[in-house]
Amino acid sequence: MTGFNGADGEAKDEGLLIYGLGRSGRGVARFLGGEGVRAAWHDAQPTAQDEALMTELGHTRGEPRGRYRTVVAAPGVPIDHPDLLALRAGGAEVVGEVVLAARARPRLPMVGVTGTAGKGGTTVLIAHLLRECGLRAREGGNIDPPLLDVVDEAEVAVVELSSFQLERAAGLRLPVAVITNLGTDHLDRHRTLEAYHAAKLNITAAQEPGDVLIVPQGLDVATRARRRAFSPARVALADGTAVLSPAELHPGIHPANAAAAVLAAEALLAHLGRAADPDTLARALRSAQPVAGRFETVARVGEVAFIDDSIATRTLAVQAALERATPPIAWLVGGRDKGAELEPLIGAARGRVAQVVAFGEDGEALAARLGLPFRAVGGEGGDEVMANAARAGLEALGGPGGSGTVLLAPVGTSFDLFRDYKARGESFRRAAAALGAAEVEG
Repeated sequence: MTGFNGADGEAKDEGLLIYGLGRSGRGVARFLGGEGVRAAWHDAQPTAQDEALMTELGHTRGEPRGRYRTVVAAPGVPIDHPDLLALRAGGAEVVGEVVLAARARPRLPMVGVTGTAGKGGTTVLIAHLLRECGLRAREGGNIDPPLLDVVDEAEVAVVELSSFQLERAAGLRLPVAVITNLGTDHLDRHRTLEAYHAAKLNITAAQEPGDVLIVPQGLDVATRARRRAFSPARVALADGTAVLSPAELHPGIHPANAAAAVLAAEALLAHLGRAADPDTLARALRSAQPVAGRFETVARVGEVAFIDDSIATRTLAVQAALERATPPIAWLVGGRDKGAELEPLIGAARGRVAQVVAFGEDGEALAARLGLPFRAVGGEGGDEVMANAARAGLEALGGPGGSGTVLLAPVGTSFDLFRDYKARGESFRRAAAALGAAEVEG
């Protein structure tokens, strides 16, 4: 999919359909427009802003079951959606934005990062390390911004890859790939754990012996690439040279993410013919900050810390949050149940959680399944519900004179009350800040 323009420089019709105009689809549309390619597009519920953008870029509405050479399908569209099945039957190849980026910019080195938990933080950390090593590295993909928004300003792209994206990434060869971990998630979409893991493992399917796959110690993955294992106990280069003690990391950066990021940065530098300097990497790790909204302390009321981990809906991520938070913990649980495995969370909460505060559509049902003491809160609208939950969490820890952690690690998705996990986290921040302001005024 290179050479978009004809010899005369005029826009060339590549037989393309953009299917789905979410964040990823809009990125595809902008990129193709900038390349002079006029594509067809389809979205089941386009907004007025989407339609205006498509018109501005010169793309035209297309039939969702027409005949196309290539369909760039948004990750939010199930790979077995009837339209995609019909398009394939009609001869179309269905890909995602990452494959489009790789084909359009074949000389751009990419580091791909996936996993059940920690992939976003690891993606950002790898990009930070590479920038500190003097490379113009940009992160994108499943994490903001869309990958196609940054490919032309990047010397290296670090790409967060969800299982949804990897379903439509056949043939994607990455010189460096990272799997942070493999747990249980998205069974509502993939239906079985085996299908979910198979999607994740697509990250290494096209790798060759000269490429590198970075995995947690003890994870057995079939791959042609060179396998390098990391452990949270040691942040080191591939030859064992220590880079930094895990104790020196920012509290919001998980040592496992740092260990994986160092190996990924080293591998990418080697791919470019450069050696990794442990002192440079150590300085970069010391200056690294956690991603906003991921186990971030957003307020304090006396000795009570309010920690926003709104993105923690996966079992591994929630478990890590429970293990890292300072007890006693008031654990805010709620949202829409996505089928997360709860048994490991019960063990992680034992002796650390003073009370569960249940909120949202499935909060009370989730709390009941956890078998821990809980209090359910409600309200009119997301902000009021979150304010009530934060207040109940503070009260569970003894009020302004108490101590411990009010932890938003909700297990459920945000879509019952908020547009996404970021909006939920922002609501929690406002609620926590208001409680802190009230204490100061008092």
